[in-house]
Amino acid sequence: MCELHDHPQPGRTRLILPMPLGQTHDAMLNGEKHVLDSLAPDTVMMMGDNPALPKVPEKPTLLDFFRTRINGITRRHLLTSAHRAMEQGMDEKVVLAILLHDIAVACLIRADHGYWGAQMIAPYVDEEVAFAVQYHQCLRYYADEANGYPYPESYNRFFGPDYAPPDYIRADAEHARNHRFYLSARQVTVFDSYFFDDTPAPDSEIFADIIGRHFRQPSQGLGFDNSPVAHMWRTVIWPHNAL
Repeated sequence: MCELHDHPQPGRTRLILPMPLGQTHDAMLNGEKHVLDSLAPDTVMMMGDNPALPKVPEKPTLLDFFRTRINGITRRHLLTSAHRAMEQGMDEKVVLAILLHDIAVACLIRADHGYWGAQMIAPYVDEEVAFAVQYHQCLRYYADEANGYPYPESYNRFFGPDYAPPDYIRADAEHARNHRFYLSARQVTVFDSYFFDDTPAPDSEIFADIIGRHFRQPSQGLGFDNSPVAHMWRTVIWPHNAL
């Protein structure tokens, strides 16, 4: 009997279908056709674990995702930013929000990452934490120097000095400014301003106590608790599944 994370197609070559997001029509058509034309008894579409990725434990915790799926520049950014906030005595809920503010960028999707990230964590954190993660995205585009946040020079480099955010970003920033959790979301932007910092990332284990107090880890493991967002965590575990 196959265990949960065993490869379901042993002894076969497994092909990865191109994901439709961001693909042009022709590129998508050609990519899918190439995979379909390559299928054979010993060549199948990728399902289950991809051996090129670290294996996720059977009942994964948030820290397991940091160990196996949250990596690269964004991982260092999250850990470094949250560590600074912790050292400066910020409220633990704010530290957790800073730790998770770019979780979608790190392991799922970049576009509207604050909204995706907030949705991923909403069943497991207090409303304040999810709010701070969601609204840091829109607030980053608007300076609040009284609260320690100038407009980031990196955004001029990324998007150009004449960039104007779309209307929904402007409207959500205005909503956030008038919300009781505004300062929590604003603190996320303050500690989110060290994008090019080369400081070595601290060990994610230093946040274990804060996570234990403020993240409701499901006993079944993230992705397997039948929550409204379980599918998002499963997508992170098995990002190359064909269906």
